[in-house]
Amino acid sequence: MALRLSLPPRLAKLLSRFHWTTWLLLALGIWAMPRLLPHVGALVNVTARDQSTPTFTVRTLADSAITSASLRGRVVLVNVWATWCAPCRVEMPLLEATWERHRAAGLVVLGASVDQGDPQTVRDFVSERGISYPIAIVGPDVIRELGGVVGYPTSILIGRDGRVRHRVMGPIGPLSLEPAIRRALAE
Repeated sequence: MALRLSLPPRLAKLLSRFHWTTWLLLALGIWAMPRLLPHVGALVNVTARDQSTPTFTVRTLADSAITSASLRGRVVLVNVWATWCAPCRVEMPLLEATWERHRAAGLVVLGASVDQGDPQTVRDFVSERGISYPIAIVGPDVIRELGGVVGYPTSILIGRDGRVRHRVMGPIGPLSLEPAIRRALAE
């Protein structure tokens, strides 16, 4: 017994005008929009809704402590990533280049690995890729302080005042955040 849906004739006529690919593109657009809007916001200077001031302390792989208080007065790009995350691997050379380009002006890039297990795995991973910005392995408490993460990689730009300016997800984060970084450094 098949269930038949009866649509009003006008609606059925309207819907029949669109090819299935149109519906697929529409669904894809609806899915992509919330993921792309933060990138566009960073490009055109629309700050994040969440302008919290995260308070955290992390220990880097080089065994130095970094606190949110010690970073005040600098622009901080926190990148939440994992060794098993393919888009994170794509993004790391972009982050390294961003850090090299702007660190003299006061940018700090802080890699926040969510890997669980032997820290040597993360050390080896970073070393093999020539990553020189500070990396820390963080737990749920730091992620919570940063406002949570729904996907990897996630980049969070924090201004000199310690407030979150932008939050983007995906491997194009350093590219879309470049104008926002320059604006924050100029303040």
